[in-house]
Amino acid sequence: MAAYYNEIEPYAAEWLRNLIKAGHIADGEVDTRSIVDVQPFDLQGFDQCHFFAGIGGWSHALRLAGWPDNRPVWTGSCPCQPFSEVGARRGFADARHLLPEWKRLIVAGKPPIVFGEQVPEAINFGWLDEFADGLEEEGYTVGAGVLSACAVEARQERERLWIVACADSFTLERTTKSRVERHSWATEPDVDRLAHGLPGRVEQVRAYGNAIVPPLAAEVIKAFMMGDDKWM
Repeated sequence: MAAYYNEIEPYAAEWLRNLIKAGHIADGEVDTRSIVDVQPFDLQGFDQCHFFAGIGGWSHALRLAGWPDNRPVWTGSCPCQPFSEVGARRGFADARHLLPEWKRLIVAGKPPIVFGEQVPEAINFGWLDEFADGLEEEGYTVGAGVLSACAVEARQERERLWIVACADSFTLERTTKSRVERHSWATEPDVDRLAHGLPGRVEQVRAYGNAIVPPLAAEVIKAFMMGDDKWM
């Protein structure tokens, strides 16, 4: 199978399995263990590894960008609760700060490309510095930029920090913002199944709320592809 998905929330994990079965995201295996329990040997044989996978937004975004399912890449959207303005903002002291565990696997697995996403508030806590410094010591070039969903004409701001780490000799610009183009996309997806009173509504709302905006992630991916000579 092409992809490994790590997602601890049972409802989101089942959603992933349904999306895989329907062919909407890369075929693969869903692992519901905490990332703390995942070991490097668990990831052997997979072309793609998606951590904190949610409902498969990164896999969908890769396909939107034209990234083949069998081209190696890792993605991750670490929990934002330790840094988000709506949370307790305990930062690195929060047990949900799982970047060290993700980095542990990246360092061991040496994926050629890593894409990630986090709330921009995490920058002030040193999250980006921790990510970049650790990987740059391992030979990666790291780029980052804060982009809004408005960049793809969504009717919401939803600013996020987008990161790219490349293990090749390709020199990545420190920001992708100048390369992101504006494209129209469906800003009002059909979410009637979230209507009040339906079973599982809370879990569905949570899954949607934690998901990335795939069209914006696809623009970040395409910006990387445009700068990589192997894609020209």
